[in-house]
Amino acid sequence: MADVDVVSDILAATMAAFPASEFVQSLSHQYLVRGWLSKKQLQGLFDKASKVRDLPPGKLATLQAQIAKMPNRFKSEKPEVKPMFERDEAVNNHIDLILQKYPAHKRVLFLKTKFDNNELQHVEKAEIEKLFKLLIKA
Repeated sequence: MADVDVVSDILAATMAAFPASEFVQSLSHQYLVRGWLSKKQLQGLFDKASKVRDLPPGKLATLQAQIAKMPNRFKSEKPEVKPMFERDEAVNNHIDLILQKYPAHKRVLFLKTKFDNNELQHVEKAEIEKLFKLLIKA
């Protein structure tokens, strides 16, 4: 028993009804080359084929069932844009407080430059905390 190709039959009937339609010609070519059509392409074919008067309603119903059986593809939402580096405001405040009391402190000035350029390492953050405890809280 030979397999019935409903999509091919619908494409042939639609091509006969709309011979000048580039859309149907394109779908027919893609179906011949690839052997399948995407869900959106099948929906477009269904819309076009539903305008053909001589097409049996059973073939349209079969095509509609094939479309309903295919999975829906959804694009996920784009992730929220976040800055590459998040500034630690506590460290910034500690640096500012130290520099208010000791404006010429070379190590803290160096660490502030690194902080401003987002190059501050975790060890250097701990060093700022240590200097803050020694110089400000003492």
